[in-house]
Amino acid sequence: MSEIKLAEAKDASGEERDWAAAKAFFDNLKSKKPRPPKSRYAVTIAVSSRTLFDMTMERKIYEDQGLEKYVEYQQQHEDEPLKPGAAFPFVKALMTVNARLRQLYPDSEELFDIVLMTNNHAQVGVRLINSINHYDLTIERFCMTGGKSPVGYLKAYMTNLYLSKDSEKVQEAIEEGIAAATLFTPDMEIHLSDTQLRVAFDGDAVLFSDESEIIVKQHGLDTFFEHEKANENIPLAQGPLKCFLEALGKLQRKFYAKNERLHCPIRTYLVTARSAASSGARVLKTLRSWGLEIDEAIFLAGAPKGPLLQKIRPHIFFDDQMFHIEGAKELGTVAAHVPYGIGQKYHKGQLIEKTGKTK
Repeated sequence: MSEIKLAEAKDASGEERDWAAAKAFFDNLKSKKPRPPKSRYAVTIAVSSRTLFDMTMERKIYEDQGLEKYVEYQQQHEDEPLKPGAAFPFVKALMTVNARLRQLYPDSEELFDIVLMTNNHAQVGVRLINSINHYDLTIERFCMTGGKSPVGYLKAYMTNLYLSKDSEKVQEAIEEGIAAATLFTPDMEIHLSDTQLRVAFDGDAVLFSDESEIIVKQHGLDTFFEHEKANENIPLAQGPLKCFLEALGKLQRKFYAKNERLHCPIRTYLVTARSAASSGARVLKTLRSWGLEIDEAIFLAGAPKGPLLQKIRPHIFFDDQMFHIEGAKELGTVAAHVPYGIGQKYHKGQLIEKTGKTK
């Protein structure tokens, strides 16, 4: 019996050596193209094919003529690159940050890792691969689920942010505790920075929980101001995008450590409808309590966000309320809706009835 156990132990150790040798061989393979970082070190951004590329026409074929005609069309046109979609500039900006990080830290794997997460069928994969290569995008990890929701794979990929055109999948991801948003194509195109990734966040129900927004909706502004003043030194609970801001901050600090703060290729913005004097202190103290920095904080006191965002020109702006999303995209901002909190029950301050109408 002891001889059998000894033989089994030898077999196990032999398998471990084989795996180690195979891993070492793979790790030592040389390539001019940057290798994707290991997931446990990376900031993983999962994008759907319809956010990365403009697939409006292809989607119409799918809806009007069905799956088989859609796949057939994609195969017939697989040598034609898809046009850039709403997330394309954001992905290019992520690559710019990676290039700077590799210059400063050649061996570091603390980088953005971009994953294409799509429910497309594998037969469509060739056109997606050809399009990615056409634009020289650094996307090596694909997940094509053949019609099934890809949300179940997000945790396996250790996803820090998921962007999709499908609001139901985004809602499902948020319920699983994953930062996610529904991306909207802007109504007009504006030039975005080629050298700096700019990310703008709303505060309540995005970076923070919706606890304060509930008070506004249910009891009005005066009660809200009193509540925020009384609780100024009590940090707000975290919202669905707090972890993504945290991940951005981790990469920013790598530039600061090299004395590159003034030339950091990541810039973050808080763009909130809150008033600074009446309710701004709690927000800033909450960020401080989390050990997080925001580069610019803009308190609009209820003014429209669209014109201000047009000046900032972020690669992406996150908000929980659709009327802010609509106002942003009308003026050229790539806006991402975070379906979280009490704001989903209201439109332009009016409670939405179950029939879809406002009271």
